[in-house]
Amino acid sequence: MKSNRIALVIALFLAISFAPAYGVNKDMIELQTQVQQLQQQMTAMKQSFDERMGVMRNLLEQNTDVANKVTAAINGLEASINKQQQDRGAQVDQISGQIQALTDTMDELKVRLTKLSKQLEDLQSAQQSMAAQQAQAQQQQQAIAQAPAPDVLYNNALRDYNGGNNDLATQEFNDYIKFYPNTDLAGNAYFYLAEIQYKAGDYPKAIANYDLVLQNFPSGNKAAASQLKKGFALIELGKADEGTQELKHVIQRYPRTNEATQARERLRKLTPAAAQKARQ
Repeated sequence: MKSNRIALVIALFLAISFAPAYGVNKDMIELQTQVQQLQQQMTAMKQSFDERMGVMRNLLEQNTDVANKVTAAINGLEASINKQQQDRGAQVDQISGQIQALTDTMDELKVRLTKLSKQLEDLQSAQQSMAAQQAQAQQQQQAIAQAPAPDVLYNNALRDYNGGNNDLATQEFNDYIKFYPNTDLAGNAYFYLAEIQYKAGDYPKAIANYDLVLQNFPSGNKAAASQLKKGFALIELGKADEGTQELKHVIQRYPRTNEATQARERLRKLTPAAAQKARQ
């Protein structure tokens, strides 16, 4: 729009230049006045434009400075956040390591606690067993202290056995074994218990007591008789082969005894096949 006005002024100036001379002065004065006014307006407009440009430049500089500051603040904030995240990551790793170490320690403590609990249980069991054994020993001592003398108890049991009072004899022989298990007569007590069971037809229990005599008192005075009667009991149970072997052992081990004679007599009463086998 400003360029159009300038062009108009120049066109008017040229037109006036070629106009008649009588109107030159008046027109020139008016034209000069208009030119001056235009120049003033242009100067004012330029000044206003410069002022506005200055203001805008100032505002732009201020906005640029603010933007730079904001950018710097954002960058600083991002750096701070990154640093905090890194620090937190390091702290998390450190805490995780500490937690893992504590977990390992707890697992180790649990294992130790389990072992200690087992040892404590074993110790308590051992103490209870020792207490039970001690109590049993005390009871045995008290029972022995109250029990009859060994020869008196044995003779009473033997007397009742010979008198056919088997129930009382069984009780007395069991008492003798209970109170005096390590004496020589204990082997005799086992033998007479086996004899009572043999007479009653309880051959398995009789064989068990005969074996106790043979195992625990092999040199006792009832060893030969126990092996003989064990052979008899096996034969009564229908185990002729085992019974004949026991009788054969009696003859071999105690050849000049009454038990050997009884073994030979019993073998002769067996079937010929069994007797022949037993003599082999």
